[in-house]
Amino acid sequence: MDIDSFSASRERRWARLKELAGARRLSGAEADELARLYQATAGDLSTVRSAAPEPTLVSRLSVVLASARVWLTGAHTASTREVARYLLVGLPAALHRVRWWAVAVTLAVVVMAFVSGWWTVTHEDALDLVGPPEVRAAIAQEEFASYYTEYDSTSFAATVWTNNGWLAAQCIAFGITGVYPLFLMYNTVLQLGVAGAIMAEAGALDIFFQLIMPHGLLELSAVFVAAGTGLRLCWTMLVPGPRPRSRALAEEGRAAVGVAIGLVIALFLSGLIEGYVTGSLMPWWLKIVIGVIAVTAFWMYIFVAGRAATRAGATGDAEGDFATDQVALAG
Repeated sequence: MDIDSFSASRERRWARLKELAGARRLSGAEADELARLYQATAGDLSTVRSAAPEPTLVSRLSVVLASARVWLTGAHTASTREVARYLLVGLPAALHRVRWWAVAVTLAVVVMAFVSGWWTVTHEDALDLVGPPEVRAAIAQEEFASYYTEYDSTSFAATVWTNNGWLAAQCIAFGITGVYPLFLMYNTVLQLGVAGAIMAEAGALDIFFQLIMPHGLLELSAVFVAAGTGLRLCWTMLVPGPRPRSRALAEEGRAAVGVAIGLVIALFLSGLIEGYVTGSLMPWWLKIVIGVIAVTAFWMYIFVAGRAATRAGATGDAEGDFATDQVALAG
């Protein structure tokens, strides 16, 4: 294709579209003309990209079309009111939607971690699988506590945030398999149980809880919510209820995205606590109080704020511009 001839034959059309797109006001006839020119120019851009992808022309037409699209679709600007509404209504409703799954995972992991720790510390052969006595002693007396102090607070907080965020994202993203969240929670059970057993063997179980509770209460709660969200997706796929399976998965998937956003915030806060509080020189009682306040606020946000948002009509599914049409279902 001769790109110069093609451009020359359509230059007037593109110039007119640019003129209309830059106007402050349009009459009814001008709006109709803009829509027609937009469609025609979009076709021109497609032709150029497929037959003769000249970068300058592609960029020019893309800019013109983007300007025209504002007239056709309307501009949407984010506001602090919308952000506040999401934090006060949309997000707690999404978390409230998975609350019982989160509670079930929390109880299951805590009980099994306790059983794992008890079994390990009361069976010498289980302790030997961790390592010889001198290795276990080194972990209890030095390594466990030094983990929270050997790195710069800021970089440590950022590292644990990203690591925990990645773990939570995997629980949600691969939750539909039903297996992946269980595998990750199994690893969590072993890690908590074995660490607790090693510290208990050394008579340092109080140090274990002092180092875990300030950040771990919130951190583990967020991970348990992520696992519960992933398992709910799997259950929805297997038992969609009265909704068509595709619609049920779409609704729960969109709500799961909202949950993920909330967990990013929660894990950011737990990362800050782990980086700046757990390994600090604060009194231990104050560290634990900070951890208890953080986790209490988290669960109250889910149950109290979430219940209020649900009663107000929020579902945790996409709202506003992203809402989907709903139809009545029998049953």
